[in-house]
Amino acid sequence: MSEAVANWDDIAQWWKDEVATDPVYADDIAPMLDRLLGEPPDPILELGCGDGQWLRRFGSDIGSVIGCDRAADLLREVADDHPVAVCELPAMNWVRHDAIGTAYSVFVLDLIEDEAAFFAGAARVVRTGGQLVVIINHPIFTAPNSGPFMDPDLDVFWRWGAYLDHGASDVPAGSQTVTMFHRPVGDLLTAAADSGWRLEEAIEAPLGAAAIEREPSYRGQEDIPRFLGMRWRR
Repeated sequence: MSEAVANWDDIAQWWKDEVATDPVYADDIAPMLDRLLGEPPDPILELGCGDGQWLRRFGSDIGSVIGCDRAADLLREVADDHPVAVCELPAMNWVRHDAIGTAYSVFVLDLIEDEAAFFAGAARVVRTGGQLVVIINHPIFTAPNSGPFMDPDLDVFWRWGAYLDHGASDVPAGSQTVTMFHRPVGDLLTAAADSGWRLEEAIEAPLGAAAIEREPSYRGQEDIPRFLGMRWRR
């Protein structure tokens, strides 16, 4: 049985291998992130940057680009290219008020239990007119007991599970597990609005062709939302 992650440095190598081999990041997530970010006002802060795969997309000539993460081993991979900080999100008290033009996160809010604190912290550090971009696993995917099923005609549908409730599930992360937190889309949007965020764009997307080709068990899920990306403005 896998053990729950106590120190994220313990799964740093697994994460680097996952990012390097999974086509989802390049084929599905990168285009979504580019669209949502647009021409991002700087300074730019990535919340949960890992080993810097997204930070490196900015190069070194776009103002200040900063990363933070709880895993020090992953931060070392990008520390020579951009300023980084060890932090435990959703706490952002190490960042000055109104200091950031763009904050963004990819597959991080799913791992944070207190979404209200996340949105409030981002609202404190992002200046008026700035933006927040968040990409997560779609909440229909993270709902406890959700999953695909096949009807007698061999059509694939999605069982919503406990979608309307807040919940959590332990998911594999190498030899260990991490806890993924679920809340319905409506609760996420309300939590953001309560902190003063104005939604500008939301994108729902399925798994791309490369991911399905890599894992044939995903066939039939081409029309089922798997990712959700959102951009808010202060």
